[in-house]
Amino acid sequence: MKVCTDACLFGAWIGRHWNDVDTTNLNALDIGAGTGLLSLMLAQQTNFSIDAVEINEDAYTQAKENVSCSPWENKIHLHHRALQDFEPQKKYDFIFSNPPFFEGDLMSGEDAQNLAKHHAGITLAVWLAWVMPHLNEEGLAAILLPYHRVAYFENLLNKNSMYLQKQLHVKQTPKHAFFRSMLLFSKKENTFVSPCSMIIYEAEKQYSTSFVDLLKPYYLNL
Repeated sequence: MKVCTDACLFGAWIGRHWNDVDTTNLNALDIGAGTGLLSLMLAQQTNFSIDAVEINEDAYTQAKENVSCSPWENKIHLHHRALQDFEPQKKYDFIFSNPPFFEGDLMSGEDAQNLAKHHAGITLAVWLAWVMPHLNEEGLAAILLPYHRVAYFENLLNKNSMYLQKQLHVKQTPKHAFFRSMLLFSKKENTFVSPCSMIIYEAEKQYSTSFVDLLKPYYLNL
């Protein structure tokens, strides 16, 4: 599971949201932690106590190694199990996920890739149904999706009385269409902030100013 630019953007985006909030004694949950990227990025910027759930054994093993080599080992608690089998004895102030988002698209021939990218055993509807009762009334949840899945997910939120708080759409260059979206939502109804957008590259091999500003706390050479 390679580190993808859109996952890094998502990790930086959720980290920035909590920059000015005292997260001491607050709990966060990373659903489908992979090799631990998002948990590590959030731990770098906040004081959340983070649970990270991952079903794939190889990814879980790599996440354990990555976390143990980081300065934030005491903040991140890894759980090797399926989400359906994870039964926390607490609710969370923040739940975040870069889920297997090719639900319903062409499946690959690799079982591990199918589980990681398509997640044959769980859908976005099932994911949201699990998140809702495990999120504090004042809590927030965030998800990274392909742009073409946003309307479907917004409909799920509406049906379940969940409300968007922030939204960021991402495109590779000014000439490309949007390909990823980051959504922040909660149980609290309020005035939704208009969607924002970001371009990764302003020109060939030249990151945009907004990309650099968001990622510079994490990338070594920006």
